[in-house]
Amino acid sequence: MTSEVSKGVLSAALAYAAWGLFPLYFKQVADVPALEVVAHRTLWCMVFVLGLLALLRRWAWLGEVLKQPRVLAAFAVSALLLSLNWLVYVWAVQNDHVLDASLGYFINPLVNVALGFVFLRERPRPMQWLAVGLAAAGVLWLTVLTGHLPWVALVLAVSFGVYGLLRKIAKLGALEGLALETMLLTPVAAAALAWWTHQGSSAFAQADMADLGLLMFAGPLTALPLLLFAAGARRIPLATLGLLQYISPSLQFGLGVWLYQEPFGGARVLGFVLIWTALVVYSAEGLWRSRRPSA
Repeated sequence: MTSEVSKGVLSAALAYAAWGLFPLYFKQVADVPALEVVAHRTLWCMVFVLGLLALLRRWAWLGEVLKQPRVLAAFAVSALLLSLNWLVYVWAVQNDHVLDASLGYFINPLVNVALGFVFLRERPRPMQWLAVGLAAAGVLWLTVLTGHLPWVALVLAVSFGVYGLLRKIAKLGALEGLALETMLLTPVAAAALAWWTHQGSSAFAQADMADLGLLMFAGPLTALPLLLFAAGARRIPLATLGLLQYISPSLQFGLGVWLYQEPFGGARVLGFVLIWTALVVYSAEGLWRSRRPSA
């Protein structure tokens, strides 16, 4: 393994591990409503990424982007999807649905296959279709079992999948794209925080300095894994990246079952087993194809 590939694997693994451990952080701010946590996350993430851009002196892209309404509109949509994903995820962690959140990110790679088929005219291979079918069977089983769709998992998987699709065709890098998204979201977040503070119900009005420090920490906590991921993705094959991505939901699953004691057993296990089987098929097929000698 070359030095560059080793660095890429380490960077991507650290990013996925950080995302997998996010429930530990969001449980610490569980007394703050999820919508307010997202507002803080947006505000402090913007402060952090703008500080990085100032340090790196990477501003040239901004003037060009501001002259392109279509690019701004595309990033406004991606920013809304990102904020929806954040909101549902924070709510899920705060309300003891960590397992449902992990399920969403287990499903996400297979949602990407479906999105590629619909929007990018990609043609999934037979084994990839088999994996998608097994995952769909798992979701159907969980729906029948509970009497309703596993909406937390589906919203997280679809919102992040469509977000990834938009970022895939976008022209900005990870840091610049996140900066633009948070710039677009921050006026709304700042206005909401100002209103809640005026009403005396926000963390600014009620929390102590320790809690405020935790909320401010959401800025680097959000940005750093994204930057690590971008650094890793540039250095390693997609097949390797595809295998590493299961670090995150696996850690979330472990936290949900063993640390937070969320119910997991009986018939619910079958739904997860179907989805895990789908991921084994998907990953094995991708790994096998990546190792085939090119014609």
